[in-house]
Amino acid sequence: MTTIPSRLAQATRTSPSIAHARARGRALYREWYRNAPGICEIYALNVTPALVRARIREGFERHRHVEDPAVLDVVLLKGRQELQETLNGWKQESHMYGKLLADKQRPQKTFMQKFLEGRDEEAIIPASPQSSYP
Repeated sequence: MTTIPSRLAQATRTSPSIAHARARGRALYREWYRNAPGICEIYALNVTPALVRARIREGFERHRHVEDPAVLDVVLLKGRQELQETLNGWKQESHMYGKLLADKQRPQKTFMQKFLEGRDEEAIIPASPQSSYP
């Protein structure tokens, strides 16, 4: 497939109201949703389009609570850019598995698990730069 960078390009827009921004968000969601089979085909992913669609929905659900049109405009701009880069094939298969398909929540580790791994990030205290040595 030939990459045509301007094929999906759009000018930056600002939304006059929250209703207009939400309508643009729904349109972007539909575009992502419709392109899920194509994404699986472009990157030869070993997953079904249904799983890709579920991850896309999770991504949109993360920003469901946003009420400011200016913030929504930025989120929509980033979503549009991500879609354009994805459909133009500007990513590697590992990017798709890492960003789109990997679980976003890391399991919480107990102190003992961190201790056995040899690290405890919360307990690290940086050394004072002015400490005196004998």
